[in-house]
Amino acid sequence: MSQLPPPPQGVPRDARHRTANVLHSAALRLLRRAARADVGMDLDGPRASLLAVLVFGGPQTMSRLANQERVTPAAITKLVAALEESGLAKRSRDDTDRRLVHVEATEAGRLLLEQGRADRVRAVAALLKGLSQDDLDTLRRAADIIASRL
Repeated sequence: MSQLPPPPQGVPRDARHRTANVLHSAALRLLRRAARADVGMDLDGPRASLLAVLVFGGPQTMSRLANQERVTPAAITKLVAALEESGLAKRSRDDTDRRLVHVEATEAGRLLLEQGRADRVRAVAALLKGLSQDDLDTLRRAADIIASRL
């Protein structure tokens, strides 16, 4: 088992911060490992992230997408265009304000994202193989606690 790094300089050494440090490092490594399953989606990180926002958040305006993804309007336009070219998203004008452009995932986009999510879940499940029921219950409880705080 590889060792996780100690808390960075300037971070208190109390139990809460030590736990936060371990969770942070483990979560990053877990996400990197799970992301290896994304090769089947054939999407880079920014396009996969945008597609997830559209699938789970529903239709969004271009400006809201740029804000959520923390990119410029020009960058979001390129990302949306790439998803459109792949048939994974579509744009439409607002019925009441023609200046607004809404973007939504297509059914193909939803299916691709759900398949990618299933692949990630299987990758994480593979890491859990061989754990006792008690350990699985502990991890589930920890995940529930974290989720309730987000």
